[in-house]
Amino acid sequence: MSPVLPKVAIFISYSGDGGVEKMVGNLAAGFLAAGVAVDLILIKAGGGHLAAIPPGVRIIKLNARTSLFSLPWLIRYLRRERPMALLAAKDRAARVALLARRLAGVSTRVVLRLGMHLSQSLAGKTRLQKALRYYPVRWLYPWADGIVCVSEGMADDLAEITGLPRRHLKVIANPTVTPELQRLAAEEPDDVWFNEPGPPMIIAVGRLTRQKGFDVLLRSFARLQEQQPSRLLILGEGRDRRQLEEEIRRLGLSGRVQMPGFVDNPYAYLARADLFVLSSRFEGSPNALKEALALGTPVVATDCKSGPHQILQGGKYGPLVPVDDPEALTQAMARVLAAPPDRALLPQAVAAYTVEASSRAYLAEMGVIEC
Repeated sequence: MSPVLPKVAIFISYSGDGGVEKMVGNLAAGFLAAGVAVDLILIKAGGGHLAAIPPGVRIIKLNARTSLFSLPWLIRYLRRERPMALLAAKDRAARVALLARRLAGVSTRVVLRLGMHLSQSLAGKTRLQKALRYYPVRWLYPWADGIVCVSEGMADDLAEITGLPRRHLKVIANPTVTPELQRLAAEEPDDVWFNEPGPPMIIAVGRLTRQKGFDVLLRSFARLQEQQPSRLLILGEGRDRRQLEEEIRRLGLSGRVQMPGFVDNPYAYLARADLFVLSSRFEGSPNALKEALALGTPVVATDCKSGPHQILQGGKYGPLVPVDDPEALTQAMARVLAAPPDRALLPQAVAAYTVEASSRAYLAEMGVIEC
């Protein structure tokens, strides 16, 4: 008879093509490799990262309209299945998970995984809007058995918002560097820009939303053409596509910028680019920045809250520039293109972000294994 494996559940909404979904897929693979069975409970099941869920994961699709609508089902699941631990990723899923465990009356440990700098994400909101967002966090998060943050700055921010002691918030590096990263990077990209000689290639990756600052990147890139003719590839999809396309036309960049949307293998592009740019207004711990470094691609990043400063070790592995400063970003891009760093040294910056190390740290926080 085969031994019964310890089981954990991951509760999340796959509602887009963001980094959270990618990291959860990596964590699930790491849990399986550690001999732990995984139920992946999807509030919504959409986006390109569904195809990357590793074989062996039991996928449960709820197709709920909102996270809250999944509460009755999750209560029944916890009573029936009783996993050792439930990892809830993203804030709305976290709140529902905590309520479900309380109402189910089970002993399953609930650990939250949070990847957003909350106060920065609410910048510009009214006091009432902030209060409505902060109140459930302050009320429910103390019920958690563990709270994992993806960067030190994010943990500091959450401690201030919730009033929880900083020592109660665990910082665990994202499982960004996977064993197959180099194999995927070796594949040929399906893009004529990468298969023909031409000006330097700059790449950016992320959802097409205001958070990622692609509007600033486009203005900076337009200025860069006066110093260094180049090309820009923005990989990702999102609600701001139309505005960004209009900005490309307004700046006269139609022949210099491509936005092909979500691609299954961004690493083939990242590895061949001359420069990766992170132009975000705020982050948790940006995965694309770490992936670029792991592949030896030179980088420039905004010094946004939080993550880039910690990853780049204060600028040791790439320039940090102020948020919303097109001129500073232009000059940083020009400097790196003119004098790129030694690519062989860049992977040192992300040596701690492996799937094995991260997944074992999560399992320890969830009480499944001893650290």
